[in-house]
Amino acid sequence: MLVLMNGEGRVGMDAAVLALEAGKSALDVVEAGIHPVEADPAVRTVGYGGYPNLAGVVECDAAIMDGVTRCCGSVGALSGYLHAVSVARRVMEKLPHVMLVGEGAARFAREVGAAEAEMLSDESEVWHRQRQSARLSNALSGREPLAPYCWPRESLHMAKGTTVLLCINKQGQLAGGTSTSGWAHKYPGRLGDSPVIGAGLYVDQRYGACACTHTGEMTIRAGTARAVVAAMRFGLSVEEACHEAMADMARLREGFLGSVVIHALSPQGETCVLSTHDFGPETSWCHWRKGMQRWYETPPEICPLETSAEWKGDVAGSLRKHSAE
Repeated sequence: MLVLMNGEGRVGMDAAVLALEAGKSALDVVEAGIHPVEADPAVRTVGYGGYPNLAGVVECDAAIMDGVTRCCGSVGALSGYLHAVSVARRVMEKLPHVMLVGEGAARFAREVGAAEAEMLSDESEVWHRQRQSARLSNALSGREPLAPYCWPRESLHMAKGTTVLLCINKQGQLAGGTSTSGWAHKYPGRLGDSPVIGAGLYVDQRYGACACTHTGEMTIRAGTARAVVAAMRFGLSVEEACHEAMADMARLREGFLGSVVIHALSPQGETCVLSTHDFGPETSWCHWRKGMQRWYETPPEICPLETSAEWKGDVAGSLRKHSAE
C-alpha cells in the first residue's frame, strides 16, 4: 500500500491513509484524499478559495483514472461545485464520455447530485479586486482585448498549482487523481493539463502512474504523464522515465514556458518526483507506505530545464511580447 500526494495535498494525507488502511478501492482512496484539499480555503490553488479567473470566477478542473481498466473521467472549467474530482469520477462511471467542460459539466454535476458551493472565498474575492484595474474592467466589458491580462507580469512562476494523488491499495490496484482551480487570473475557460488524460494524469496497472503540476501548457504539448508511463513500459525505471520526460520538455520552444513538477510511481511502489525549480515547501511531496507510523514530506529532486540561453530567451521574449502593462 502506498499513497503519494504533492505538497498542496498535505491536508488530505490523513484521509487517504485511513482509506488505504480500511481496504478501500484505489478510486475511493483518490476521492478520500483529494476531498479535504478541495474544501480547504487555505489551499489557494484547488477548489473552494482557489484563485479566480480574470472575470472573478473560480473554475475547477479535475481528473481520475483507474489503472486496472484504464477507465477515466475528467471535468474542466467547472463552477459552483465543491468536489470536482467526484464529478470527474461520475463522468467515468455514468457516461460514454471521458471529459465534460463548462456548462455541460455543471449540468451533469447537478444531475448526479454533486455538492453545490459558492467557490469564491472572501480572501479570493479580495485578491481579485486588488488586481482589477480600470483597463481590466474595460477588457472584461469587451471594449479592449482580454488576452494580454492572462500573461504573468511579476514572475514567471505565478500561482498555478494543482493537487495530485497516486496510490496503490491493499489489493495492489493503482489509481490517480488531480484537482485544481488552475492558473491564477487565467483567461476564462482555460484548461490546463489536470483534466487532460495523458498530459496531467495517466495510470496503467501494468507499468505505473504519473501526474504533473504547474505549467500545464507544457505537459499538454509534450504528453508528459503518458510519456513517463510509456517509458516504463519499455523498460526504464521510474526515475529514468521521469528524467527522459524532463529532457523532452527542455526541447520545447516558444509558447509559454515555465515550471513543471512530475510525480510518478511504479507498480512495485518505486517513486520519483522531479521539479524544474526549487520552490521550497511548495514543491515538497508527501508519501506513506504500509508499515510507516506516519506520512512523510520530502523535497523533490531538482532537474532544471534552463540549460541553454535559447530556452531562457524564449521565456523572456514571450513575456515581453504578451504581458499587459
